[in-house]
Amino acid sequence: IKAAVDLYQKQNGNTVAGKKVEVILRDSGSVPDNTKRLAQELIVNDKVNIIAGFEITPAAFAIAPLATEAKVPAVVLAAGTSVITERSPYIVRTSFTVPQSCVVIADWAAKNGIKKVVTIVSDYAPGADAQKSFTERYTAGGGSVIEVLKVPLANPDFAPFLQRAADAKPDAIFIFVPSGQGGTFMKQYVERGLDKAGIKLIGPGDVTDDDLLPNMGDAAIGTVTALFYSADHNSAKNKSYVEAFMKANNFRPNFMSVGGYDGMHLIYEALKKTGGKADGDSLVAAMKGMK
Repeated sequence: IKAAVDLYQKQNGNTVAGKKVEVILRDSGSVPDNTKRLAQELIVNDKVNIIAGFEITPAAFAIAPLATEAKVPAVVLAAGTSVITERSPYIVRTSFTVPQSCVVIADWAAKNGIKKVVTIVSDYAPGADAQKSFTERYTAGGGSVIEVLKVPLANPDFAPFLQRAADAKPDAIFIFVPSGQGGTFMKQYVERGLDKAGIKLIGPGDVTDDDLLPNMGDAAIGTVTALFYSADHNSAKNKSYVEAFMKANNFRPNFMSVGGYDGMHLIYEALKKTGGKADGDSLVAAMKGMK
């Protein structure tokens, strides 16, 4: 996300509608209490006009009341649970929702001869969102979910869950893990020999994150995922984005980077629309309906 924010400013400058746009970076370590404390400090002490980021859903939930009280727009660049934007009238999002990918892969599975699925999801709000949206769509298409497994979010050990999934003998395992855990999951999937057992791996694209994919090796071949972004997407706009991103950072952009890049774009366009007015109500009104 930070790399994409830096790239956007490098390409578009740091002045918009006569205002200098300064980015203050704080690292919460993905601890929601830290997110809340840091957001409060930024709003109260640094007098920021906008807060942005929120890599996981609990972090986005944590700042919702602060955004409402301070009337400061909160731009969600990552967290994907459906209801986040309903938690405050000042929350906008440039990333995605978990169900938008899960229903696509559910349709694909139902149409491609996958009759029985075991689901493995991380045990927090997005995991529940993934489980629900996939199951509803997949069963409506005639498929059957034969077992539902929930993995702890922190320091997960997937091995026992993979063993239970293998014992159930499904046609496929539907997996949802937060971005960053896909590499661990894939490693344990191979160690358990599931790649050779004829059990297909399906899910939203977090598990085959573009950033992690190069280190997964051949184990990832045959995995089918759906996501709103791929570094391999064949469009002129994406090719130039990937090229610029890799030149600046020496690693591949992923869906997280796009949330950050689009977030900066949204902020800049909103400021152009308001003529530089940076109060919360003006900015949110300007952001509404943008795409």
